[in-house]
Amino acid sequence: MTQLTALDAQFLSAESATTAAHVAGVAVLDPSCAPSGTITRERLAALLLERMHLSPALSLRVTEVPFGLDHPYWAPDPGFSIDNHLFETGLEAPGEDTQLAETVARLHARHLNRDHPLWEMHLITGLSGGRVAVYTKVHHAAIDGVSGAETLAALLDLSPEPRSVEPPSCPPPEAPHLLDMLAGAAVRTVTHPARAVRSLVRAAGDLDAIPVVATLPGSRLIARAARFVTGDERSRPGLPSLAVPHTPFNGPISAERRFAYGSVPLKEVKHVAKSYGMSVNDIVMALCASALRSWLDERGALPDQPLIAAVPVAVRTASARDCAGNQISAMIIPMATHVADIGERLRATAEAMSTAKRRFAMSPATWLHELCAMLPSPVSALTPAVFRLASVAFPPINLIISNVPGPQFPLYLCGGRVLSYYPLSVLTDLSGGVNITCFSYDGVLDFGVVACPDRVDDVWRLMHHLRTAMDELTFLTRDLAPV
Repeated sequence: MTQLTALDAQFLSAESATTAAHVAGVAVLDPSCAPSGTITRERLAALLLERMHLSPALSLRVTEVPFGLDHPYWAPDPGFSIDNHLFETGLEAPGEDTQLAETVARLHARHLNRDHPLWEMHLITGLSGGRVAVYTKVHHAAIDGVSGAETLAALLDLSPEPRSVEPPSCPPPEAPHLLDMLAGAAVRTVTHPARAVRSLVRAAGDLDAIPVVATLPGSRLIARAARFVTGDERSRPGLPSLAVPHTPFNGPISAERRFAYGSVPLKEVKHVAKSYGMSVNDIVMALCASALRSWLDERGALPDQPLIAAVPVAVRTASARDCAGNQISAMIIPMATHVADIGERLRATAEAMSTAKRRFAMSPATWLHELCAMLPSPVSALTPAVFRLASVAFPPINLIISNVPGPQFPLYLCGGRVLSYYPLSVLTDLSGGVNITCFSYDGVLDFGVVACPDRVDDVWRLMHHLRTAMDELTFLTRDLAPV
């Protein structure tokens, strides 16, 4: 009997009529190398049923505690049917990229059914060139970026010939009993004040690095005092201002979604990174800063201070095969969108990333969980209303940017070669109306940009600016030798 953590439960509570809290990806496949030359729903169903036990996220559903008195539990679905999770749709000719993006956006906007395990897979046929796509979404309460990649890997093979998989070696977990859930809820209700105080103490030492709180007067003084009380005498790097500027990205979002995708060569990204002694992740942030600056500048909405981005960081210690849920934290980073010169922007990005990494290495990796743990479970129902109010009054960030590392060799699904994998993530009132996620795979960086059309009127234009930024950085470093 496994209970959702405070952070996992918060992803459930964050859902509303305008927010669907699942992460997803669309794999574009070449089916010509599959044994039958095609990829069918029947073959996908057989593969899923054979390998579901490799990831708890695929077989467990949420069981609520009566009246929301405590966090829900994970439990097997006694009425599991693949028909509740696997679907097929076809594009009309000519099957262009924009048509695929529109279909994926519509699927991404729909909520998952909580009566079943929180995932869906959609086979999309009719793409140009004989390609097919597979769009898969899993609730963020069940996976994070790393476990999502592991879940995907469980379905993939290293060759067109599927590997053999051992059947499950242990019985499925037992469903939680009502009396056990109510007894646990009673104990945790009584002990919550003490646990909330402990979480507050653990988070207090880094108040000056937490969104919104860091901008309040006295936050740095309180953080230093908290570290002194707990005996933490380590000197932390000073942080720049985390004040969030006003942009079109921030404010209440609608239930609609738009999606754009594209790729840049990983070889070029690595060349730029080596030329300046930076990491691939630094270059990703610089590309995003340049693209966001260009998009905002075109609309006369470019603020004169840095945008503030949240960058998820994996702190996972267990395999996705062992447990469902999230093991993540986040770095809060000022982006050099206010810097006009691309070279200076690159250097400012490297400096901001270096400071954020050094500070994160000295901070509790669980601060995001600690914040969630301070709230009693019944109060979580107010999360959507609080998010909506905060998006207008004091947004904590402008957007979320994620970079998930992937394998640098070709993979196969049902015998079809995976050509690209474009990730999609969550939009909320609190985190902004645009989200940029990239996934490195087989020599390329695949970008997925999800947006609310009320906040971003042309998501493909933002993707265009990402490619342009890559061209500019490649040109800038064409004659430089790696550092």
